[in-house]
Amino acid sequence: MRKADGLFKLIGLCLLAGVLVAGMLFPVVGAAGVMSNQASETVEKTSSDLADIPPPLVTTVTDSTGKPIATLYDQYRLPVNENQINEAMKWALVSVEDKRFYEHHGVDWQGTLRAAVSNTTGADTQGASTLTQQYVKNYLINVVYRNDDVGQKKAQEQSVARKLKEARIAIQLETKLSKQQILAGYLNIVEFSRQIFGIGAAAHAYFDTTPEKLTVPQAALLAGLVNNPVNNDPWKHPDKATARRNLVLDRMVENKKLAKADADRFKGEPLGVVPDTPAKPAANCIGAGPEAGFFCQYVEDYLLKAGGMTKDQLYTGGYTIKSTLDERANHQAKVSAEAQVKKTQPYVANTLSLIRPGKNRHEVVALAANRDYGQNQDAGQTTYALPTGVYNTGGAGSTFKIFTTAAALDKGIVGINSPVDMPDSYTSHIFSTGKGGCSTTPTGKPNTYWYCVGNAGDYSKAANPTVQTALATSPNTTFVALEDKLGSTGPAIDMAKRLGLRETMASNTGGGPVDPNNKNKSQSQAEAYGPTGNSPGYGAFTLGFSPVSGLEMGNVAATILSGGVWCPPTPIAGVTDRNGQPVPIKEAPCEQAVPEGLANTLAIGMSKDDQPGGTSFRAAADVQWDRPIIGKTGTTQGNVSAAFVGGTPQLAGAAMTFKFGGGQGGICDAGPGNVRVCGGGNIFGGKAPARTWFGAMKNIMDASQPRVELAPPDPRYMGGGAR
Repeated sequence: MRKADGLFKLIGLCLLAGVLVAGMLFPVVGAAGVMSNQASETVEKTSSDLADIPPPLVTTVTDSTGKPIATLYDQYRLPVNENQINEAMKWALVSVEDKRFYEHHGVDWQGTLRAAVSNTTGADTQGASTLTQQYVKNYLINVVYRNDDVGQKKAQEQSVARKLKEARIAIQLETKLSKQQILAGYLNIVEFSRQIFGIGAAAHAYFDTTPEKLTVPQAALLAGLVNNPVNNDPWKHPDKATARRNLVLDRMVENKKLAKADADRFKGEPLGVVPDTPAKPAANCIGAGPEAGFFCQYVEDYLLKAGGMTKDQLYTGGYTIKSTLDERANHQAKVSAEAQVKKTQPYVANTLSLIRPGKNRHEVVALAANRDYGQNQDAGQTTYALPTGVYNTGGAGSTFKIFTTAAALDKGIVGINSPVDMPDSYTSHIFSTGKGGCSTTPTGKPNTYWYCVGNAGDYSKAANPTVQTALATSPNTTFVALEDKLGSTGPAIDMAKRLGLRETMASNTGGGPVDPNNKNKSQSQAEAYGPTGNSPGYGAFTLGFSPVSGLEMGNVAATILSGGVWCPPTPIAGVTDRNGQPVPIKEAPCEQAVPEGLANTLAIGMSKDDQPGGTSFRAAADVQWDRPIIGKTGTTQGNVSAAFVGGTPQLAGAAMTFKFGGGQGGICDAGPGNVRVCGGGNIFGGKAPARTWFGAMKNIMDASQPRVELAPPDPRYMGGGAR
């Protein structure tokens, strides 16, 4: 068997020698067909890929002033040119990886033949790849095939075919690029472990310096890492890293680029890397910190969903994303949210979303929560998108009465000055419910009863109440009666979508879109919320049981204050690519969602909530609020969530307090800093949510914004009756 093995090895060596000779002859006779046309095409394509596929770079997110707040990346890379890399780094790399780099033309045939003989005869495995060949291999692995497991496997397979292909591409590169360009290209592509790629990022992450300022021992450590960055990691394996660094210093001596005495002195120095872990930024929105992290997350979500980007593009494109974040406003929002609900309070989230109204754009300026953005749950941190997401733990309550009112104004059923009744209870003649519902009046059909509702307060003493009065004081019975006049919840649901709930309005139970016809609900759900054949829609829709996004509720206020113009709530001021060129972002166009007169009149109808008798009066008075606003509070059944939606002509938004992550019962509110999950629950929209909104807005507006009056109402929507 030993003789047979030796024979096979000899045959293999002969065959390999033939292939290598063909490879050596390729620069001279390749065009004449030494290799197949198919192979030539493959090499040409790969060469083209190296030129046309740019390496992954870091994307930077900034605030509205251009100040960086976060970095997004798969590969932490800071590109440098050949003049920004000092000689110590270049010679350290050349000495340990390819000492004849400046003598060969892409392939070191002497080393290749030596390695081939060694590998084929069973001696120690030797690679013999030049830096140019390694550049090709690293580019294929780290750039061209970084998301292609099959391609990566082929780029790393131990085969003569792969080596020959690599050699041919290396030879081509040497005809197009200078040695210094190849060396810089290699140093910009190679991996240094822990998502650190390229010498620019490595110098910063390992030594908090630049490639121009690397010392000889620092350069030797980095040059030694490229051979096996995981095995030689200086934080995990300092002994191995030291041994590898010292080997590089010895090779520099052998290559006559370093005196032996200096090398011996450098060997006695500590590794000198930054303490504990590499000095590199977070690879995602964690880097934005506990306050701005929610905004950064919305930037990412927005670009992925509405902006036409993929996550791979976002994390590798090297973009600069200028956001609309106002850090001062965001800080005030965070302070106010946390003042009402402690960040470590179990099971309670408190959020505030603020948007700048306008007829051309609705720019989001603040997204805050009582919780910090982060991954330490014990410290009250979370990476859930609390201000913008939809959580099935209650809705925005009576803020949905805005939509019922707007629909009734739109159809000419009432005006804001129209008189209304505020009975203690009301039985619908449109909406029905199954047995076990609140109705006590049989319809004549088995197990079917009319939907009825009561109020949370006493409205019997209200004098000459109007729609405007009802919006400020929020009797449930008035608005269910108004739904009856609409004939179904369809017009109110449509109005909710028009004014702003375009993406996240969801059903009470399933998380899907609200279905006015209830065709997709189970029998138990239909019995609880309706409808049956005679009652298309949910009678309780106007009471806001549907889970909803706080940001979109804030954008409803922005739409009303923009004369009825809806625009997507955008966090993007502009995007430029790695070359500084503008990148177009796909955003939904603004549209006139409702007539301007209707929106302006609805705003006047909502302008009394902060006045005596209004549901947010106490919260407004506590901060001495003295500006015109629109406002509407809301609370859900069982006090599991509450909200305040409001705005001035310059800034609109919504505050929401809701159960998050568990807990039994509703939310109890005993004042600022004392909001918790309890047994019965007593929170209302006029408590923590309104205090959050007014607390932040008072400081934000008084610091920079003049007093601006609401737009005048349109007489057509003032008095009610058919138009």
